[in-house]
Amino acid sequence: MQDAARAACVSYAFKRSWRCYPNLAFDMITLGIDIESCGEDEIARNFTSKVDHILKNRPCIATKTLEIVFRYYNIDVCNIDSWFQTAVTPGIEELTVELSSNSGRYYNFPWSLLANESGNSIQYLNLARCAFSPTGGLCFKCLTRLDLSDVHITGDQLGSLLQNSFALQRMQLKCCNKIICLKIPFHLQQLRYLDVFDGSTLLRVIEVEAPNLSNFQFMGHRQVQLSLAVGLQFKKFDLSFPGAVSYVCSAFPPSLRYVAALSLGSWREMIDTPVLPSKFLHLKHLSVDLQAMTFPPTYDYCSLISLFDASPSLETLVMNVLQKKMLHKSVVGDTTHLRQMPGHRHDSPKTVKIIGFSFAKSLVELTCHIIENTTSLEGLTLDTTRGHPSYNCLTNNIGKCMLLHGDFMVEVHKGLLAIRTYIEPKVPSRVKLNVVEPCRRCHDQPLIIC
Repeated sequence: MQDAARAACVSYAFKRSWRCYPNLAFDMITLGIDIESCGEDEIARNFTSKVDHILKNRPCIATKTLEIVFRYYNIDVCNIDSWFQTAVTPGIEELTVELSSNSGRYYNFPWSLLANESGNSIQYLNLARCAFSPTGGLCFKCLTRLDLSDVHITGDQLGSLLQNSFALQRMQLKCCNKIICLKIPFHLQQLRYLDVFDGSTLLRVIEVEAPNLSNFQFMGHRQVQLSLAVGLQFKKFDLSFPGAVSYVCSAFPPSLRYVAALSLGSWREMIDTPVLPSKFLHLKHLSVDLQAMTFPPTYDYCSLISLFDASPSLETLVMNVLQKKMLHKSVVGDTTHLRQMPGHRHDSPKTVKIIGFSFAKSLVELTCHIIENTTSLEGLTLDTTRGHPSYNCLTNNIGKCMLLHGDFMVEVHKGLLAIRTYIEPKVPSRVKLNVVEPCRRCHDQPLIIC
């Protein structure tokens, strides 16, 4: 009886403290909902019943953080509007709403709830797979981070949201496909990080006037027009879309002169890399991703030399040139001499890594050029595999590789032959050469399609 009495006291104390807890997180795991034993409608009803019960028995105290993550959202069952009415109170600091529904119907977030004192205290707003259509009256004076993923919001509506967000430091927009022109206004003077992932082809223009933006990332299915304010000094700049390498080298925004880390990704680089009109004076880390399902055989990898020559402070270079099928002119069996490409000598690069190294003649010529013209080089990695993190294959139940098929293995062997013939003899003793090749199991397989 004494133990039971103590347990009752502890339970009462715990119950009272829990009801006053300011942080609420509602998701499938937290609420202990079993998705294996019931259908989607029942899951939605169970989720709704538990959240209703929790909020009903919770006293009217201030909520600091509210998180609702539910991938079986049903607009006819879930009482989300009433949950917000109860839990979104003045003083709330973080709000996360991630909803998904098989019906394709988006939840229309009641933005008017944040058009009062509740919005004044919000520091972090994270919305996913819902509609957010503010028309004015929002004042997010404490908002420091904004994440919108697959949110139905237009450029003008986003402008209304940002109108008074003077404290914003970080913003991420992912698959907000109704935005055609993205404007980052000048008054966002605290903004340092901007990530934009365009899942459609509707976004045309990105205008950046925020004066202290230092980290920018854009990934999309098509090229966009970048309008960058004069005076911006980027430290990290990432672009990934068809033709990104040529775009940066030909347009070359003046603000990139100060960038320290540059990442360029393109899967449709149809023309050779043009000569840059200026230089990346402070660039230390460069990543160039040219991997493609099929790459145009006319592309000359040696045209990238102009990009390296424009980076006098470069220390680290990573290239991904992985192709599904190599269509370039082969160095194996070619009787002509390798080209001696003109270019500057470099005394800064220390490490160079090429993923998807092949027997393309221009790629071999580029590698030789780097070796011969880089006096500071300490390590060179040539990865002939598909860049798997463990450098090991994945095998099926009969022991055959599921990543490196027979055709690809033929190309790998030719790439290794090119390295032994043309690369290894040129590598100085001070440079550590690391050749990454398939595991022994892959080497031992017959060269046929698995």
